[in-house]
Amino acid sequence: MKTETVLLVDDDEIFVNVMARALKKRGFIVTTAAGVDEAEALLDQHSFDKALIDLKMEGRSGLALIQSLKQRQPDCCAVMLTGYSSITTAVEAIRLGAHNYLCKPASLKDVLEAFDKQDSTDITIPDNPPSVERVEWEHIQKVLAENNGNISATARALGMHRRTLQRKLLKKPVRQ
Repeated sequence: MKTETVLLVDDDEIFVNVMARALKKRGFIVTTAAGVDEAEALLDQHSFDKALIDLKMEGRSGLALIQSLKQRQPDCCAVMLTGYSSITTAVEAIRLGAHNYLCKPASLKDVLEAFDKQDSTDITIPDNPPSVERVEWEHIQKVLAENNGNISATARALGMHRRTLQRKLLKKPVRQ
């Protein structure tokens, strides 16, 4: 039986150390990277069976790495991990080739289940639609991402005062 290799990409050093140690205890060969550029260099040198990729890192987004990973190693099972979850980023990650999408904090059990759940027929859609507040929050996150995190440009795009937008961004996301 072949030992599976995992590429772990996150700029949170503590999370990387804890998750890498836990995956190694489970028998995986783990390679880590602190950002997209470092991970892309590793893709040229190694072949990976699985990848756990953070969405928001210093520099480029993990979404760029998903796309690059799928072009270079199409059989690699990629899981997007984020503390900034929204329907928009989940859909974009899946569209680019991620097999699953996890919200932080994620345990080793969550990660292993996400790697194993590669069949899109397992996805369940909730019966209750999201609230208006939740939809607003997700739309703000989408426009913010489109403006590369620029608050002033996002406020202009939304037709909202910059301070109002900043107050909305300081609030925690509305539950589903």
